[in-house]
Amino acid sequence: MSDREPPRRRVPAPARPVRPGGQRRPGPGARPARRPGAPRPNGPRVIRLGSPRPRLRMVSLTLTLVMIAFVVRLLQVQAVDASTYAAKAEQNRYVGRTLAAERGGITDRNGVELATSVDAYNITADPTMFTQQSTNVPDAPEQAAALLSPILGEDADTLAKKLKTKNTRYTVLAQRQTPQVWKQIKDLKSTLGTKAETDKSTVNVLAGVLAEPVGKRVYPNGDLAAGILGWVNADGKGGGGVEQQLNKELAGKDGKIRYAQSGGRQVPTVGSTETPAVAGSDVELTIDRDIQWAAQNAITEQVKKSKADRGYVIVQDTRTGEILAMANSPGFDPNDLAQADSAAMGNAALQDAYEPGSTAKLMSMAAVLQENVATPETHVVVPNRLHRGDRLFQDDIDHATWYLTLNGVLAKSSNIGTILATGQLGKTQKEANQVLYSYLRKFGIGSPTGLGFPGETPGILAPAGKWSTSQQYTIPFGQGVSINAMQAASVYSTIANGGVRIQPTLVRGTKGPDGRFTPAAQPKKSRVVSEKTAKTLAQMLESVVDDEQGTGAKARIPGYRVAGKTGTANRVDPATGKYKGYTSSFAGFAPADNPRITVYCAIQNATEGSYFGGQICGPIYKQVMEFALKTLQVPPTGAQPARLPVSFSP
Repeated sequence: MSDREPPRRRVPAPARPVRPGGQRRPGPGARPARRPGAPRPNGPRVIRLGSPRPRLRMVSLTLTLVMIAFVVRLLQVQAVDASTYAAKAEQNRYVGRTLAAERGGITDRNGVELATSVDAYNITADPTMFTQQSTNVPDAPEQAAALLSPILGEDADTLAKKLKTKNTRYTVLAQRQTPQVWKQIKDLKSTLGTKAETDKSTVNVLAGVLAEPVGKRVYPNGDLAAGILGWVNADGKGGGGVEQQLNKELAGKDGKIRYAQSGGRQVPTVGSTETPAVAGSDVELTIDRDIQWAAQNAITEQVKKSKADRGYVIVQDTRTGEILAMANSPGFDPNDLAQADSAAMGNAALQDAYEPGSTAKLMSMAAVLQENVATPETHVVVPNRLHRGDRLFQDDIDHATWYLTLNGVLAKSSNIGTILATGQLGKTQKEANQVLYSYLRKFGIGSPTGLGFPGETPGILAPAGKWSTSQQYTIPFGQGVSINAMQAASVYSTIANGGVRIQPTLVRGTKGPDGRFTPAAQPKKSRVVSEKTAKTLAQMLESVVDDEQGTGAKARIPGYRVAGKTGTANRVDPATGKYKGYTSSFAGFAPADNPRITVYCAIQNATEGSYFGGQICGPIYKQVMEFALKTLQVPPTGAQPARLPVSFSP
């Protein structure tokens, strides 16, 4: 028999009786019926939580929409509007510019500034920042140009055209502006930028205007020594004179900088790469500013008084060859080139080629003495006229026959006497020509002076074999040959230096950025005549000034022995190529017996008053020489002049 109990049978419950009206009577275990109007208990109400699934669906939908928006934006940037955003990014790329090197200064021999540089700015612009695409303004270049025009003093249309330049991020609006000008632009630019930040309808149309620091050349002494110094052009390069000749040394070496920029401004947090600029060297000239002023003042006054075309004065140290002054009139102010006369912007003392006249007779006499064909006392009979070749020669004044010594020929500046003396240099005129030519070349005629100055002329001296019939006789007294003023001065310095020619110098040396001074190379020296010949010539030149029959009395300086020579030559008009007017000149040195200083003066085409060299250039020589002797503290020697005879009794 199994232990499992048999299944129990489930007995159905008896049916509940139904009350009248269709309601059942509650049975056992039934919930009692709620009585109408029964009060609820006062306990807390139970809140049943809803399902979290709807909220999760909402969050998922939101995130999905955000991701879709990012994807759409990414597609727009990288595909649809890629070129537009690339153009905007272009404005925030790295850019580079040049760092201008500071230009070296130019001083005189005593360190006085003749040319220097001050802070200035090139006003530049980035044309890509003025397009309608960048500014949302159709006429941004015109608006910017209208604001800049009164500040820069430039035409608004011209500025607008520059701001519209295509295919570049760099254009120069104005060069070498003062710091005050750039400050005005910066202030205006800042004001517009501030307004644009608060007023979205305002655009800073000057955001693309920038500035580059550069140097502006200034000449503190105005037109003093302008012919020597030259000027600096708009590109910052030497345009003439020493500024051009030594531009490489003065200019230095520009540097470079590359940096990130945004909206026309450098981004400081990104960093930059920079190659620093190397400043130029300072140049020290041989010029003495005070002597230069005296020479320039003297020649300017005489040119005006004589109503001449131009004039020049050169002062040279006879012992060293250094040029102490080189003055031209008319001149120009390198600070204001707009008002300068282009014809006066060079250095006429080196660039003009002209026939020297009687000052060249010194070279003829040097050849005669050095070749021992005559002495200062040699008798020379000078007729009223002399027929040579196809011409009839005469002196500058009509005279009866003169009975002169060779010394007297020089003192009275006789053309005829000079022709007769130089004719003794050879057995034939052809041989005499060749000998004279060799001496002219030794004195530096027909060759550059060695200064290497821009535009310098070597003059004109034809080989002796090509001298015309008239040149054989005119060259000995200074016609038919052309020189510049520096060459003429050098001839007299050669005699003053005992017959040794020293190549003229204008630069004493340079001082680099490290402060180290490098002296200029020593000038070349060459002996032209013996010391004895030079001393004799100096005594003969004293007769020109000291003797009553001499032509240079107006050059006398009380207390000093003066050696000099007058010159008055027919002048070739550069415009027509024909003789018109005169070249008036005077050359000499002092003290005559212990020379220190040479002064040479020439005036072209004097049209008012006298045109004789002794009359209009002699006083200039005296004025400048006196000043130079005092400035350099050169004392008189106290010795008496030789007073060589000028004439003889037949």
